[in-house]
Amino acid sequence: MHVAPRRLPGFMRLVSSKDGRTELVDYLDARVIGLAGRVWNHESFSAGPRVTVERMVEGGVGVALSVLGSPLLEIGHRLTRWYRRRPPYGGPPDDSYFAVLIRQLELVERRIAEQHHDRVIVARSYGELEAGMAQGRLVLVHCVEGGFNLGASPATVDLAVTELACRGVAYITLAHLFWRHIATNTPAVPFLSDDLYERLFPQPALGLSELGRAAVRAMVREGVLIDITHMSQRAVNDTFVLLEELDPGRSVPVIASHTAYRFGSRAYNLDRSTVEQITARTGVIGLILSDHFISNGLRTDWTRSFDESFSLLCAHIDRIREITGSHRHVAIGSDLDGFIKPTLAGLEHSGLLSRLDEALTGRYGDETASLIAHENALRLLRRHWRA
Repeated sequence: MHVAPRRLPGFMRLVSSKDGRTELVDYLDARVIGLAGRVWNHESFSAGPRVTVERMVEGGVGVALSVLGSPLLEIGHRLTRWYRRRPPYGGPPDDSYFAVLIRQLELVERRIAEQHHDRVIVARSYGELEAGMAQGRLVLVHCVEGGFNLGASPATVDLAVTELACRGVAYITLAHLFWRHIATNTPAVPFLSDDLYERLFPQPALGLSELGRAAVRAMVREGVLIDITHMSQRAVNDTFVLLEELDPGRSVPVIASHTAYRFGSRAYNLDRSTVEQITARTGVIGLILSDHFISNGLRTDWTRSFDESFSLLCAHIDRIREITGSHRHVAIGSDLDGFIKPTLAGLEHSGLLSRLDEALTGRYGDETASLIAHENALRLLRRHWRA
């Protein structure tokens, strides 16, 4: 979210070309998201992002799933009406959204090449990922959050998934914070209760839409992982039913990239049945580092120390192990810089992740800690990610 154009386009480019006006809109949108991040995401107004290259290196991160998203497009807002029409809440997606997503992807790659080429690479296949790890470099893997970015018709959605697969995108989270005609979502705005969210943002009584089904079909064909995070239970059920039609042998895994087990009442967290369905497809559940969701049903106040945070994470790890029979289906999804403030105490930014690795080793041993910290996620990429 915080990789953004650094400067405004020049005056002549702005007034003489559509590309210049596009750059202006991207720049202004990025400034709005940056300001929102300072208030609702960063540790403090001046602390900076929770995830940077420097902090990931400090925290011992070897591979990071780098998520592309367009928050202002999702909520139906562009800063300049003269350039793009502003749809109402719940409006259908527009084919122009995909061009915005591709510009983001290319901006990430350009920024890495310009500033971090000696220690970071963007991998477009598992072979490139392995090569980067062997060189001791931090490896970024493109992912997409929000299926509304893919297009306005089944045909354009299909083409978009194909292009993203060719550009190395590993997974797509089809639902997100608001209904945008792909899949109905579960309430995930931390400071709103589920009941209040549902009253403020009503959704149709369905799961996957026609666009969502087109996306799932294309993702299965192209080797892009399906992420059910943020999906309503109807959408989750529709996804697994469709997968049984497309892949009755259950060779295609499913992930929930940043969520938790449902100890309490938050529908965002996964219930036992969904954990079992993910396990049946040898998928993986990534645990979010948000106090709102990890603490729900386990404690009523926020964590105050790393030890308290680690104890909560272990409760989720152990419950998923109890349901699945092994530690092969749980990972660290984090969602740092995902507007999850407050994060779990002691894990406020990516530079602190090494202490989580050490704590996992101390509690579960080297082999199990490696599964949770990285091997489960790498196994899915190795097995299913498009070569």
